[in-house]
Formats: sequence, structure tokens, C-alpha cells
Amino acid sequence: MRYKVTVTTTKTISVFLLLLGMIQPVKSQDLEYKMEIGAALGGSFYMGDANYSTLFRKTNIAGGFIGRYHLNLHMSIKVNLLMAQIAGDTQLSDNKFPEGQSTQFKRTLYDLGAQFEYNFFGFGAGKSYKGKKRLTPYLLGGLGITYAPQPATSIFTVNIPMGIGLKYKLTERLNLGCEFSMRFTLSDQLDVTQKEGLLLNDPYQIKGSGFKNKDTYSVTTISITYDISPKYRRCNN
Repeated sequence: MRYKVTVTTTKTISVFLLLLGMIQPVKSQDLEYKMEIGAALGGSFYMGDANYSTLFRKTNIAGGFIGRYHLNLHMSIKVNLLMAQIAGDTQLSDNKFPEGQSTQFKRTLYDLGAQFEYNFFGFGAGKSYKGKKRLTPYLLGGLGITYAPQPATSIFTVNIPMGIGLKYKLTERLNLGCEFSMRFTLSDQLDVTQKEGLLLNDPYQIKGSGFKNKDTYSVTTISITYDISPKYRRCNN
């Protein structure tokens, strides 16, 4: 009887070990994720009648939330909700305004938008033979909406964001990013925060159409995001 029990036990253990050897567990670094969410913080500046060409002049704080949906390793759709402050001072400009007038302003903008991102390299962690790189530069372009509340008048306009960035995968699910973008708007009143004096919406009485003679602002941020929604999960059975 003992011999039969021993043989049965040995066979059971052998079958178990055989089945265990056939199972190929999914390693964590092989997981791919559909989305990522996180926050961004940085600075913003304005370009318009009070600042035609100087980058980062009177830079103020900017920040908000971002999310990405990954189409594949090279392409993503990003959405953002940002707050940015812009400021300008005509006394810092080389331009001469009518009657020698000058003005300065500061206001807060809210930016809701979506952009298409193209990664130069397949972005991800894991096996290199799949074309994944932990570090990649990328280009972005898209469409957004800018809202600027009073003091003078509330502005609601469309913006076209274009920019460049750099992503680095810190861990399997944690990402670090740095991004510079210009937001071209259809408004020439982002720099108008008063109803009297020098008004920068049309100081030279030169009407512009489309994006010509309109205000632009830039946002430069550093972001931290976390990957969510794996494309496939480890089997728990």
C-alpha cells in the first residue's frame, strides 16, 4: 500500500512540475499600457504688440494636467488642461507707439486642447528588439481653446499649438517629460487688460486676418505621468 501511495504521489508531483514548466509568466516589463495621466509645471510667456520677438521675456508660472492615449509606440494623442499667466510691458519693447504712450499688463489664461504627438523612437520600457527606447524626442501639433477672463473683457479664442518635447521612462510605469510649445491664437486682445489708454489690440490701426497680427503665448513644462490601463494582464488562474 505504501508503495502505491508513493508512486501516486511521485506521479502527481511530476505532472505538477511539468505543467509549471509549461507556464510562461508575463514579465512586468513586457506589459504595454494604453494611457498615461499626470501633471505638468513650468513657465509661460507672451508674444504680441508688446513683445514681437524676445523669447521667455516676463516669464510667469504655468501648470496643469495632461493625459495621453497611445496609438502605438510612435504616436499618441495628448489632452491638456492648463493654467498660464502672461505679462507684457511696452517700455521693454523697441517699438514706438502712438503719442509715445506705454502700457503694461498681466493676466491669466486657461488652455484646453488636444495634440497629436509623434515620437522619433518607439517609446517604452522592456525588450529592445521590439523597438522600445526609454528616451525619445517628439513633435506635437493640434487644436485648443483659450479662455482669458476679465479684467477688461473676457476672451474666448481658438489656439493652434505646435512644439517639441523629450520623454524619458523612469520606470516601467513612470514617465518624465519636458516640452516647449507655441500657442498661436485668433485673438489680438490677450494683451488688453484695460479700457482706456494705450490699447494693444490694434495700436497702429492695422487690421489682420487669420493668424496675422494676432497674439501668441508659449508654455514650457516639465511633467510627470503614470501609465494606466494595460493592454493585457497577467493571468491569475
